Amino acid sequence: MSTLSFRRMQESDLDAVLAVEFAAFSHPWTRGIFLDCIRSGHECWLAYSGQQQVGHGVLSAAAGESHLLNITIKPESQGNGHGLALLDHLMQQAKARDAEVTFLEVRESNQSAARLYERYGFNEIGRRKNYYPAVGGREDALVMACSLLD
Repeated sequence: MSTLSFRRMQESDLDAVLAVEFAAFSHPWTRGIFLDCIRSGHECWLAYSGQQQVGHGVLSAAAGESHLLNITIKPESQGNGHGLALLDHLMQQAKARDAEVTFLEVRESNQSAARLYERYGFNEIGRRKNYYPAVGGREDALVMACSLLD
């Protein structure tokens, strides 16, 4: 796993976060969504390789469950373990908030992300039809879950 450092996302980080988000996704999150997550007390984290921000992630946790809402590694930094390291950090935050299971949705077309989640221990438990906006229409989401109990 790659060596990254992490720090909590702040509102002042959002220009840099949005630059990564817009570089990575055809349908990126907005500033307002990130603001809502920060202000709601979600686990919002930045990932750094040295002094360079390489990604970010957002996780909500309540009532013994957590939901991975966003995990993004900038395109030029993908493929070298940063995604797995950030995922592990977010899962540690879920455990610290007493979550017993983490859920997520991933675009059906995003097979590299689905493989990353499977490597970590997530399993597909369902589908959400037409969940994501896509170029030329809508796209299904794979719903995945991972137990956090040892």
